[in-house]
Amino acid sequence: MEDDTLAQIKSVVDSLQSPISDLQILLSLLCRPLDYIGLLPPQCRQFNLEPLQGSRVPDIAKAFPPLQRVLIEQVLPTWSTVLANEGHLLLADQYFCPDTFSFALSAAGDVVLCAYSTLLSSVITEESIRLLAKLSTQYPIDRLHTAAFAGNDLSARNSVRWDDCLKNVFAVPLKAANAVGTRDLPPELELATYFNGFSSGTERLISTLSRSPSQDRTMSVTQLLIKLVNVGVFPSSSFLPLSQPSFFRSTLVTIRTKFKLDNDHSYSKFWTNVLIDLPSTVAQQTIFASLCYSLAQLPSNLSVTAQDRGIVVQESLLLRAMFGTLQPESDVWNAVLGVVLSRDWKESHARIFVSWAAGAKTGPINSKALQALLSRTLEMWCTPEHIKHSLLLRHHYVTSLLLLIVSYFPHQSEYVVSTALSPSFVTAVGQYISHLDQSIRRCGMLAAEVVATRAGKNLDFGDWDGDADGKPWARDLRALCSARDIDFDPCAVDELEAATEENALTEEIITAGVLEDTKISALKLTKASVATGYDSDDSLTGYASPTSSRSASPTPSELDEMEKDPTLRVGVKKILRPVYLAQLGEMVRNARVKPGEESQEADKIEMALNVAEELIRKKRDYGSELEENAANLVYGFTSLNDNFEIVGFENKRQRAINALVACCPRVSAGCIIEEFFSNQYSTEQRFVILNGLVLGARELASLPVHSANLQPLNNQRTAFPSKTLPPALHQKYLTVDGQANGTVQGLLEGVTRAAIDRGKEATADKVPEFVRERQLRIRKSKVAEVSPAERRSRTLLPGHISQPHRTAFIDVAAEYFIMPFINRFWAFLRNEQTREERTAHRDALYRYHGAGTGLVLNAVVLSQFMSSLALLVHAAQNAPQWLSIIAPGALELAVTLGTRPISRAANDDTDSTGLTGEARGKEASVLTAALELSLIVLDGCLELDGGRSLGLEHTALLLGAGEWAGRIFELLEKGTLVEGGGGGHEVRLRRAAAGVLLKVDELTSKWRRSMVDVR
Repeated sequence: MEDDTLAQIKSVVDSLQSPISDLQILLSLLCRPLDYIGLLPPQCRQFNLEPLQGSRVPDIAKAFPPLQRVLIEQVLPTWSTVLANEGHLLLADQYFCPDTFSFALSAAGDVVLCAYSTLLSSVITEESIRLLAKLSTQYPIDRLHTAAFAGNDLSARNSVRWDDCLKNVFAVPLKAANAVGTRDLPPELELATYFNGFSSGTERLISTLSRSPSQDRTMSVTQLLIKLVNVGVFPSSSFLPLSQPSFFRSTLVTIRTKFKLDNDHSYSKFWTNVLIDLPSTVAQQTIFASLCYSLAQLPSNLSVTAQDRGIVVQESLLLRAMFGTLQPESDVWNAVLGVVLSRDWKESHARIFVSWAAGAKTGPINSKALQALLSRTLEMWCTPEHIKHSLLLRHHYVTSLLLLIVSYFPHQSEYVVSTALSPSFVTAVGQYISHLDQSIRRCGMLAAEVVATRAGKNLDFGDWDGDADGKPWARDLRALCSARDIDFDPCAVDELEAATEENALTEEIITAGVLEDTKISALKLTKASVATGYDSDDSLTGYASPTSSRSASPTPSELDEMEKDPTLRVGVKKILRPVYLAQLGEMVRNARVKPGEESQEADKIEMALNVAEELIRKKRDYGSELEENAANLVYGFTSLNDNFEIVGFENKRQRAINALVACCPRVSAGCIIEEFFSNQYSTEQRFVILNGLVLGARELASLPVHSANLQPLNNQRTAFPSKTLPPALHQKYLTVDGQANGTVQGLLEGVTRAAIDRGKEATADKVPEFVRERQLRIRKSKVAEVSPAERRSRTLLPGHISQPHRTAFIDVAAEYFIMPFINRFWAFLRNEQTREERTAHRDALYRYHGAGTGLVLNAVVLSQFMSSLALLVHAAQNAPQWLSIIAPGALELAVTLGTRPISRAANDDTDSTGLTGEARGKEASVLTAALELSLIVLDGCLELDGGRSLGLEHTALLLGAGEWAGRIFELLEKGTLVEGGGGGHEVRLRRAAAGVLLKVDELTSKWRRSMVDVR
C-alpha cells in the first residue's frame, strides 16, 4: 500500500514537472499530497478534486524531497507571482513551512526537516531565502529537536536525523549571505538576529528536556552547544556590538528567572550535566568565560556595601546552578581554573569566584575547594614571570583573588599559616618589594601584611596614606577582606532597587578591628546573615576594662612647650646657627664629635639642614668661600644618613645638594660625579646625587623644575594671593600639582613626549598651506636690537648697578657635567669588568658581581643614571660642543649599554626570557632609559642642524642605533617578554623604540645620498 502511495506522489511530481496551463490544475496538484498527510489548510480543501488513495501515511523523508525540489526549482520561479496575487502562496509554503495550525503535528516537523535539506542542497533563489527566513522564526531549534526525536525510531536513526538537522540549520546564515551578495539580506537571517533567536530556542529546549532527562537527550544538547561554541555564539567580551551574537545576552535573564522557580533543581541539574558532558575542555572554558563576562557589573569592584555584596552572592549562586559545586575532583575543575587563573578579570570577578568556591551560601564552607584554589592561586602569584611581566591590572586581580581566599579561612588557620611560612611566598614578597613599579610593589606589601595578620603575626610596612601609587586600591581591598561576601543575603536586582528607594543607608565595612557589639549591629542594618562557625576577629576585640586612675599622657603641643621651657633645659648647650660654610661643613661631617656632645649630634644635623640651602645661595657671589668649601659640603651631604628621623630630611638634603651644583658648578659637579662611582653609597644616596646633578643643571639652564618642594629659594612661587593664607593651606596650594613630575623620571617623561610629538611638526614643512601660513606669521620685528657697543656704554651711566655674571649651563655642560660623567662611567665599567674577570675562576659564592644590589651597574641605578644623563644632554642642547662631542658620546653610551652585556651576572642568568642575543638579560628599565637617551640625542641633532653632523660624521653609530631599535620593536610586536617589563615600562619601552626608529628614518632619509658606507 505504501508503494502505491509513493507511486501516486511520483505521478504528482511528474505532472508538476510538465508545463501547467491553468492555475486550478496547479492548485489541485498541490492539495493532493498535503491532504493525504493532514497538512492541507481548511480553506484550500475545495481545490482537492482528486485526493490520493491509501490508508497509511507514507515516509515523508522519502516522499516529500522530490516534491519540494520540483516546487523550488520549477513551479515557484514561474507561478510565485500568480499565487501571491491570488492569495494561494500559502499553499506552496505548506510544503516547506507548515502554518501555525499544523505546528504541533509530527508530519509538520518531518516536512520542515526535509525542507532544510532540500533548500540548502538546491540553488538558493529569492524564494529559497524567503522560505528559510520564515522557517527560522516559525520553527525554532527546540521544535526541530522534537521532530528529530519523534516516534519510536531507534536512537541511532534519531541521532543521524539530529546531526543532519544541526548541519543544515547552522549553514543557513552563511549560504544565504553568499547567495544575496550585495543585496539586502532578510533581517531574520542576519547573523546576530539568527543566532540570538537560535540561542533562545536552545534555552527553551534545555528547559523542556530537563523535565524528563535521558542520556540521549543530554547528548543531543551537548552536540548543539558544541556547534554554538564553534560559530562564536559564546564571545569572551563584556562589550559587544549589536552585530555580534551572544548566547547569554539573549538568554541570561530567562535563565535567572527559571533558576529562581526551579524548586526541584531539575533545570539546574540538567544544565550541569550538559556542561560536564561536553567532550572538549576548550568548549567548557569558552562557555564559562562567556558567562563570566555576562555577569552583573558592580559600580565599584571593591565596594563593601550590602547591596554590592548581595550581588556578588547572587552571581556566585548563578555559577553554582549552571556548573555545579566547585570540587577539585569534579570534571570541570581544571577547565574552570584555566579560565579563572589565565585571564585578566576584575576584582569583582575574583569575589564571585571565591564565593562560588566557598559554597555560594548553600551549606557549610567548602574548605576543600578553597584550599585547592588557594594552592593554585599562590603558585600563580609567586611565579617570577608573573611578577616581572604582568601588567598592573593583572597584578590587582591575582592579588585580590589570593587575599579574598585567605579571608575566608578562620584566623590562624593551618592553611593560612602554611601560606605565610612557605618559602615561595616569602621569596615572592621580596621580588615584589624590589619591583620598579610602585603600584605593583604595593601589591606584594599588602599581601604580606594581610596574610601575616590572618596568620596571627604582626607586619606593618606603613606609608598607606595618600592617593598615589595604588594606595587607595590597597585600602579598599583591605577593607573588603575584613568581611566575607558569602555572609550576606543574595539580593535580586528588583529587590535591591526597592531597598534603595526605601532606605538610602548603606553600611561600609572599614576595618576588622571594631568592637563585637558594633559589628553585630552593623550587620543587622545591612541585613547580613553570618554563617555559624565563622571565626571572627576575636583576637582583635578589646576587653571592657575600668577607667585607669593614671593621669593622661601629655599632648605633642605640651611636649613642645616643655622642651622650649628654659627652666627645664639648664646646662644644655644651644646649637648656634652657622654663618660660614666651614662651620656648616663641620656640622654635617661628624667625624670629629667632641666628647660629651654625642647627644647634640641630631640637633646639629637638623640645624645644618635647616640653614644649608639659604647659606649656600647667600655665599654664591661673595668671594671664593663657596669654591673653597664646596667639595667638603658635597662629601658631607651626600654621605649623610637619616639616623635620627628628622622631619623633612630627604627634602632638605636634596635642596642643599641642588644649591651646591647650581651655585658652584665647576667644583661641585666634578666632586659629586666622582662620589657617584664610589661603592660606599646606597641606592637612595645615588639617587640623591643624580637628582642634584639634574635639578642643579636645569636651574643653571633656566629650565623649570616642576616640583614645589624643590624650587630654589630665590624662585619660590610665593608671589600670589595665597601668601595671605595660613601656612598649612599655603603649602597645600603650592603643592596642588603634586611632586610626581619633580623626579628624574617625571621630567624625562615630558622631554621624551615632546621629542616624539616634535616629529609630527616635521611634516608641516612639506604642506604648502602650512608653509605659507608660517611665512605670514613670521615677520621682521619693528623693535630694533640694542647693539653691543651701546649696551656697554649704558653700563657706564651714573646710578647703574652692574649685576654679577652668572654661569650658564651651556658654558659648563660639556667640560664639567656631561663628558666627565660619561668618561668616568667608561673607566668605572672597565674596572668592574676587570675585577669580575679576576674572580671568574672562583666558586660562585666568592665571585665579584658588579651588578649587585645597590651598585652602579644594577638595573635600578643604571637606568636612573641614563635617565639623568638624558636630561643633562637635553638641557645642554644649545652648548657649542653639543653636535661634535656631547651628542655622539651620549648616543654611543646608550647604544652600548642597550646592546652589550655589562656584567657576567647577566650572561650567567639562564632563567632570562624574552630578548635573546646581545640584549639577553637586559632589564626593561635599562632598555627604556637607553632608548630614551638615544631619542633625545637624535631629536636634538635634527633640531639643530637637521642631523647633518651625526649622519655624515658618525654614520655607523647612527645606523647601529636604528638597527638596534628596530630589532627591539620587532620583538615587542611579536609579543616577546622583556625582564622587568610589567607595569608602566611596557608602554614606555614600546614608545621609545618606535620614537628612535622614526627619528633615525627621518635623519637617514635626509642625508642618505651623502652618507659614506664605513662597514
